[in-house]
Amino acid sequence: MADVSFARAPDDRRHTGLDKPGEDPAQDDAWSWTAPGLRRGRLRVRTLLAQRWGWVVAQTAILLACGLALNMHIPWALCFSLIALSAWLNVLLGLASTGQRLARDGEATAQIAFDILQLSGLFYLTGGAYNPFSLLLIAPVTLAAATLPARYALGLGALAIAATVLLAVFHMPLPTASGQPAFDPGPRMQWTIVAARVVGIVVSGAYAWQAASESARMELALNVAETVLAREQRLSALGALAAAAAHELGTPLATISVVAREMARNTTDAEVREDAELLIGQAARCREILQRLTEMPEAQDAVHERMSLVQLVQDVIEPHMVHGIRVEAVVNGPAGETAPDIWRRPEIIHAMTSIVENAVDFARGEVIVIARFDPRYIVIEARDDGPGFSPEVLAKLGEPYVTTRPGAEGSRTGHIGMGLGFFIAKTLLERTGATVDFRNGRRGGAVVSARWPRPALEAPGYTGA
Repeated sequence: MADVSFARAPDDRRHTGLDKPGEDPAQDDAWSWTAPGLRRGRLRVRTLLAQRWGWVVAQTAILLACGLALNMHIPWALCFSLIALSAWLNVLLGLASTGQRLARDGEATAQIAFDILQLSGLFYLTGGAYNPFSLLLIAPVTLAAATLPARYALGLGALAIAATVLLAVFHMPLPTASGQPAFDPGPRMQWTIVAARVVGIVVSGAYAWQAASESARMELALNVAETVLAREQRLSALGALAAAAAHELGTPLATISVVAREMARNTTDAEVREDAELLIGQAARCREILQRLTEMPEAQDAVHERMSLVQLVQDVIEPHMVHGIRVEAVVNGPAGETAPDIWRRPEIIHAMTSIVENAVDFARGEVIVIARFDPRYIVIEARDDGPGFSPEVLAKLGEPYVTTRPGAEGSRTGHIGMGLGFFIAKTLLERTGATVDFRNGRRGGAVVSARWPRPALEAPGYTGA
């Protein structure tokens, strides 16, 4: 089996991680309370108005159906006065603001609170807690939990619960058809109904809050991953531009050098000869600069868009040789076969570098990066001799905001993360076709591996001109 092993000597190079120390999105006041950097979904004014028009139509239809079709005795004037109040509020709000505008938190809270009070007023007129439609008080609370910060959502939930309890005590008789006796379930059943609706409000609100929070966390983490990938792609594009510029500028610089030498050879004026020699020297310097640009690994030409598997693992471990931990890389494969060339993928380098950085922070004394290849797969694996993943963390790895990384004062790398590193690394690797696995080693320590089908990563053979 072919085997290549190496460990780089420490240098002064500093690694830039996925989550830089000092970058705290929570410093932006517009961000939500749920977690650093999370922005909850906000409601447009038009959405609130459309929902209230829906309430107006539904309430009108239910009252007409109960009063006309079922011949129930309903206080028409008071009920339609409350419905008209909602309609007039909608008209005034529609005239006063642009429907596409996002509603401020306080504004949305006030409108949802009005909906709760208006519904409560209708239920007061039509039987209170006995009215089966009073469970609709759950709907505004669910909307608030999904879109508003905690203090507003909790306040609206408390308002809905208070209204539910008060409606059990204070209400007008439940409308009944002519000649039918009034419905009276008794105190025990009445308070059972109230308790069930209070539980419904709490559970529905909590469920909506949890779902919205998870959605916001995933959206933020994906946005961070997109930002990292876009940054790497811009750097790669910059290298390609530099290579193209070096190629195009080579011919005019050669012409300048030839003309300057002719001037220096044919002139009898000492000053002209001195200027010509200066031109020759500066042209040579420009050629040296352009030569360095063409050697930049980011340049995307037939040579620089590929790298060997050995070079990949070397680039991954190199930034972490300065933290007092032995970091070693091993490349092995079938006997007699050399390590394959692979496509240079910035997202792979960035993700594996972040994984090794995490291993360095938790290792006791050693981190090993192993690259294996066979006819079917290429596998890159990072192992450390630290305590390994705890069961509760291992079950959630790959999700956003999962971290046990020590603070800056306890971290070898000085890195302060938000728990996004593994999520971003996993996302970037999976986009390249990898299968990512997190586990604990048989002898202890954490193991993170990424496996690609060999055709997805291997660059085809290249023959230069």
